[in-house]
Amino acid sequence: MGEKKTISLLVTGGEANAGPPLGPSLGPLGVNVLAVVNSINEKTREYAGMKVPVKVEVDVESKEFTIDVGIPPTAMLIMKEAGISKGSGKSGYEYVGDITMDKVLKIARLKINSSYARSLTSAVKEVIGACVSLGVTVDGKKPKEVLKAIDDGKIKIEV
Repeated sequence: MGEKKTISLLVTGGEANAGPPLGPSLGPLGVNVLAVVNSINEKTREYAGMKVPVKVEVDVESKEFTIDVGIPPTAMLIMKEAGISKGSGKSGYEYVGDITMDKVLKIARLKINSSYARSLTSAVKEVIGACVSLGVTVDGKKPKEVLKAIDDGKIKIEV
């Protein structure tokens, strides 16, 4: 096994290209830049338009590479599910989108491994917390009301 070089970067899902920052980082390693770009785009297509953390590991001798795609930030996932391009800027007063509790659960399950949450319930609360700052309601309710309902046991999180 030869020496490995790792390049970490944020790419827009499905839109990586051979220009900076990718090309200049990979070029000196002698790896097939186009193959790397195509592979990244293949693996990030479902996150189109979102910034996605990507790690490219290159074996300097064999020129073989592996690509590890991270999960976009919670806020990006919420904005995608709510169909908005940015948060309200006046969170708590102005709401710019809504997502269902099912979508909150979907995001919480995606993020739980990279989060500090100890349970699905706390991962859900993290996602709803991000909804607060984005100005996104959950099932038409203000996120803080939903958090209180979870704390009060009125909303149960199914595992």
